[in-house]
Amino acid sequence: MTEITVEQRVDAAPSTVYRYLTEPGMWATWQGEEATVEPWAGGRFSMLMSNGSVAEGVFVELVPDTRVVFTWGWVGHPTVPPGSTTVEIALHEEERGTRVVLTHRSLPAEEVELHRSGWQHYLPRLAVAAKGGDPGPESGVKGPDDQEAIHGR
Repeated sequence: MTEITVEQRVDAAPSTVYRYLTEPGMWATWQGEEATVEPWAGGRFSMLMSNGSVAEGVFVELVPDTRVVFTWGWVGHPTVPPGSTTVEIALHEEERGTRVVLTHRSLPAEEVELHRSGWQHYLPRLAVAAKGGDPGPESGVKGPDDQEAIHGR
């Protein structure tokens, strides 16, 4: 099992970015069509993607304005089922913004590049939304490493 780390600069305070990670309507502005977010340890996480795929997990740790940790996996996925991996999103305050550091752990080796591509697609959308912009409609990841490849469809 391996891990990936993806970073993104966001022109918003950590408290603003944190809301996009803990409020369902705000989450859905940058990733997925809709989200269920129960922001407490043991609370449920579920997200419906535009292609019909569903990611699920539970929140492990939430430190306001600092860090969110949750399990992650895809319903019906043969190698990354719900709860089989862990995502940690750390928020580091910087001058006039936040450095978001996302670490996705326990990924099977064959899933690393697909998930890296996904997070590299979605974190810039988070940056746009948290800054007050509109990242546009959810369209998933394009190219050879798209979301459909992640889900084996």
